[in-house]
Amino acid sequence: MSIHPDMESLLLTREQIARRVAELGRQISEDYRGRDLVLVGALKGAIVFLSDLIRAISIPHRFDLIGASSYGSGTTSSGHVTISHRIKLPVAGCDILVVEDILDTGRTTAALFRELEGCGARDMALCVLLAKCKTRVVDIQPRYVGFEIPDRFVVGYGLDYDERYRHLDYVAVLKRLVYEDT
Repeated sequence: MSIHPDMESLLLTREQIARRVAELGRQISEDYRGRDLVLVGALKGAIVFLSDLIRAISIPHRFDLIGASSYGSGTTSSGHVTISHRIKLPVAGCDILVVEDILDTGRTTAALFRELEGCGARDMALCVLLAKCKTRVVDIQPRYVGFEIPDRFVVGYGLDYDERYRHLDYVAVLKRLVYEDT
């Protein structure tokens, strides 16, 4: 398999991701059977993961989108999280599963949970495609994790650097020279 020339190394193939998303979909379907499930995808990075996950979940469910950012066009969290888009669905009494592309420091996820706290949900949990445990500064425990990854700057499958590389169907480590010279 060839990868984009800006990539240092391949981390996860399209096939690995597809297998894991299918497994997550089966587990979520079992865990939430008979419940009123609403997936809340974090814009923009989780949109590819969310679109595959909603098709892998076999039980009835709804979804909405929420927007938050702490990276801007950099490669590390700024520490300041901005909520840019709020959910529109009424979710009182529902089970919310927040879907994120990556759990890094945890600041963005914590801000999303704070934003959703007052909505009257019965339960809130987190599903992440990628988790970096060593960089976490906020104590957040996802209920579902696709893959644990090393502390490297990754792109692809919805994850970006300066709005580029989201279209890649794999996850790869971005070469430092791509972002150190900008």
